[in-house]
Amino acid sequence: MSQQPPVRSTGSPPPRPDASMSLLTNVMDHALDDGYAEASARRAAEGGGLPRTLRAKLGLAGGLLLAAAVVTVGAAQTQLSASVVAKDREELIERIRAETTAVDDLAEDIEKLRGEVGERQRAALREHGGDRGDLVALLSGATEVSGPGVKLVVDDAKGVAGGGGGPREGGGFSDTGRVRDRDMQRIVNGLWQSGAEAVAINGQRLTALSAIRAAGDAILVDNRPLVPPYTVLAVGDGKRLGARFQESTDGRYLQALRQNFGIRSSLSRQDRIGLPAAPSLIVRTALPRTSGAGSGDGQGTADTGKGTS
Repeated sequence: MSQQPPVRSTGSPPPRPDASMSLLTNVMDHALDDGYAEASARRAAEGGGLPRTLRAKLGLAGGLLLAAAVVTVGAAQTQLSASVVAKDREELIERIRAETTAVDDLAEDIEKLRGEVGERQRAALREHGGDRGDLVALLSGATEVSGPGVKLVVDDAKGVAGGGGGPREGGGFSDTGRVRDRDMQRIVNGLWQSGAEAVAINGQRLTALSAIRAAGDAILVDNRPLVPPYTVLAVGDGKRLGARFQESTDGRYLQALRQNFGIRSSLSRQDRIGLPAAPSLIVRTALPRTSGAGSGDGQGTADTGKGTS
């Protein structure tokens, strides 16, 4: 059997094998869109001939230089300010030290002058007191005192925490178990009324003008704080003084504090007690020395009374 020749079509050329891949072929032939190409050409024309990467590098370098300049200037100003502040601080510290030293020196001078004034006042009382000079010196606390008496120790109740409660109001009591300024006032006045000739609390001499006050929970005697336990020393007839105080209204008041609120106290007779002179004297009035004044010897006398407020 003879073979027939293949049929050949006449006219248009045969189709390409990748005719069915026309979209992919178009993408490969036109990888860069015409719009992008036009924009790139326009930017190249406007750039003055400098490549884009070079301009970017120059701009970055300029920004870094500016930032470095700002940081350098800021650091210099900070260092300068720190040195000025340190200098001012040192000058202020030196001024404070100098003023503190001056204040300490003045305080020493005041204490020295106060002591000299007190000594002269005591000497004047002893020299010009007349017949009542010793009594006036005793009641004013101008001289040291020693003799028999009683020792009364008063302390807060056991387990009392710091703080809490104010001074007692009216005739009622506080349930804190703390000794208050009013309690010490009544105790001291009770000893005066029972026959005490001189009284001191924690070594601080009391006079007819002494004040017992409160500052928070602290008890002050003439503006000086006391720390419990409170040791009250009273010079007088020890046996009679102790008995009279315990039978007095103020003695029963102290007993009520002990029984109802646990405030501790103990009273003992002492054969000999020594009390210091008052740290300072207060002169309220002065009378000129004229003939016939006072008790007939030309010397005015002071009127003293017992009692502590």
